[in-house]
Amino acid sequence: MAQQNLALVTGANGHLGNNLVRLLIEKGIPVRASVRNSNNKAPFAGLNCEIIEADITDKSSLIKAFQDIETVYAVGAAFKLWAKNPKKEIYDVNLEGTKNTIEAAAATGVKRIVYVSSVAALNYTTLPTKEAYGYNPDRRDMYYNSKNDGEKLAFEWAKKHQIELVAVLPAAMIGAEAFAPLNVSYQVINLILQKQIPVETNITLNWVDVKDVAEGCYLAATKGNDGERYILANEKCTSIKETTKIAQELFPELNIKLPLVVPRPLLFAIAGLMELGSKITGKAPLLSTKDVAMFSGLQQDFDISKARIELGFNPKSPTQAVKEAMQYLRENAERLQ
Repeated sequence: MAQQNLALVTGANGHLGNNLVRLLIEKGIPVRASVRNSNNKAPFAGLNCEIIEADITDKSSLIKAFQDIETVYAVGAAFKLWAKNPKKEIYDVNLEGTKNTIEAAAATGVKRIVYVSSVAALNYTTLPTKEAYGYNPDRRDMYYNSKNDGEKLAFEWAKKHQIELVAVLPAAMIGAEAFAPLNVSYQVINLILQKQIPVETNITLNWVDVKDVAEGCYLAATKGNDGERYILANEKCTSIKETTKIAQELFPELNIKLPLVVPRPLLFAIAGLMELGSKITGKAPLLSTKDVAMFSGLQQDFDISKARIELGFNPKSPTQAVKEAMQYLRENAERLQ
């Protein structure tokens, strides 16, 4: 007999997905965890949940995974800002994954989808930005494009198939349970602790605790209004320099230096050299020229009153989130190498 209120989380071994699985279990909700490869069992050690293999680019695998499911948390996506072929490896994967998820939900009678979008899908021309300002007009990055176009597609297809869909837009998620490899945001914190951010990029991030985002996803499932989008972030962003200062205060014994301020042309030159190295190694550069052009000086400040009022979303402060993330990384350094 099918369990009532059965929830499914795609990308359940990822940072947000895994912390969301843990939260739902704590709340007594039966969970089916969907992963691309079930051989990686470490994220599910000691967790009372069903694990199923499915891939967002394979609709038939999703149809199998979605049987008897009431709520789908669509977390799984290609989350990277660099790839050898960004259109194919990031954009196409995320758009196809979105379409497949909604079609599989329609085929199996899923009632509600919480679609995990991103603050990348917000319009930053007026700050603090809010959901009502629409989508990001900056089309220079394939990950950003995939999040903007993917969210629009999600609403369009959900309406077509008469499925309730609520979108959540998280900022830079850090903290709590994590498994190697670290996600892009958490890795920035790690690089600061490893003293691997030598120059000031003037890039800011809006830090938010992943557990608060997981709670926001659950609140969106239970209280969110169909067809609405909710920012899951903090009001103010934090620069890499300010984040480094937190590390200095927390761990004086590490002797972490503040990043060196360099002229913008030199920053572009450094990023260009790193990109050249990436073409040889196939690994993402620490900094790309696109990162400098798009994010240097960009303030990621948000009006989160809609999520606060309609969902009851109440995140811990960015400083607290950063401190806890740094402590976790220090305590689990060996395991996360």
